[in-house]
Amino acid sequence: MKPLSALLLTCSQLVAQEAAAQARTPLQARCEDTLERAVSVVVSRQQGYRIDHTRSYHDLTRMKGGARANAYVLGLTHTESRVGIKVGGRMLSDPASGYECIAARVEVSLTYLPIVVYIGREFPPGSCAYQEVLAHEMRHLNTYLDYLPKAEARVRAALAQRFEAKPLYARLGQAQSLLQRELDSGWMAYIKSEMARVESLQAAIDSPQEYARLGKVCAGEVQSLIKQARRSKTQ
Repeated sequence: MKPLSALLLTCSQLVAQEAAAQARTPLQARCEDTLERAVSVVVSRQQGYRIDHTRSYHDLTRMKGGARANAYVLGLTHTESRVGIKVGGRMLSDPASGYECIAARVEVSLTYLPIVVYIGREFPPGSCAYQEVLAHEMRHLNTYLDYLPKAEARVRAALAQRFEAKPLYARLGQAQSLLQRELDSGWMAYIKSEMARVESLQAAIDSPQEYARLGKVCAGEVQSLIKQARRSKTQ
């Protein structure tokens, strides 16, 4: 089976295939002169954040999963990414040549669900321990917020390179379905992988050194509050 990129042809590829490098084919002339340019639009959107104090550090440790042995999750920043792709565009066909063209319009939306910053309820708002845990979680929050426009820029550049602002060509009756397949399989997987790259940045924030530091801040207040919570739970 030929790759989809070989079936959806750019103008230059079509010319080479038909050995007409010095002149446009009639279909090319019609498509390039009468159709609007192919367009790719990428939009990213933040949906804000909120701070939640209702969960215990036990809850947060379970929610995070994969915590290091004997390590407690004091705070947690959680969101989920969403990727949407819409495709449309005008088409022209040329029965004589057996080809058709489409001026694709591809719209991509990148979104984070509202971000929730959890702070363990063992840490009273305003306390030194609370402020330290909050400052740590703000690093996670800002990493999400800073990353989204960077992902948007990379996806936009990749789409612009692929579609070249020109019509795409395929055999009669195949352009729309091939374009949709390319977006659903190749492009969706690529965009989701771009969005997921932020998680490696998040993991770097939760280093062993950072966990150790948080356990010692505020003259041991964090450890003291954890011990109090553990005693209360066993009584």
